[in-house]
Amino acid sequence: MTVTITPEKPNTPDAIKLIDELEGTLAPYYPDESRHGYSVDKLIQQGVAFFVVRVDGKPAGCGGVQLYDDYAELKRMYVNPDYRGHGLAKQLLKHLAQYSQDHEITILRLETGIHQHEALGLYEQFGFVRREHFGEYQPDPNSVFMEKTL
Repeated sequence: MTVTITPEKPNTPDAIKLIDELEGTLAPYYPDESRHGYSVDKLIQQGVAFFVVRVDGKPAGCGGVQLYDDYAELKRMYVNPDYRGHGLAKQLLKHLAQYSQDHEITILRLETGIHQHEALGLYEQFGFVRREHFGEYQPDPNSVFMEKTL
């Protein structure tokens, strides 16, 4: 199994497919007002560094990181269910954390949903801790806000 993580524009067919899969996963659990993920256009507009994970050349996951002055935020982190259990999410998290550190950022934050149990476990295992809402987010009973010092 050959795994690659490469920078990619979020408007490529593979990236769009993965983002659409993520949206389809989240839609049954959260009302529109609780789904804070950026659209493809907003990912580009906001200058999010976006990456696609491929296994043997096939798109398996994606994720991005948006840099702010004093922290970075994970965006659109997703691994297709067919590829889970192989450590891809951990590899992607490490890659996004390293990208942030390479840009002199020492705090990594995220927002995820209360029903994303596997994701919450992964983030906690990776050293993220829960915190109050941040940035432009408002308190939301469907959201979990987390951060990790790099």
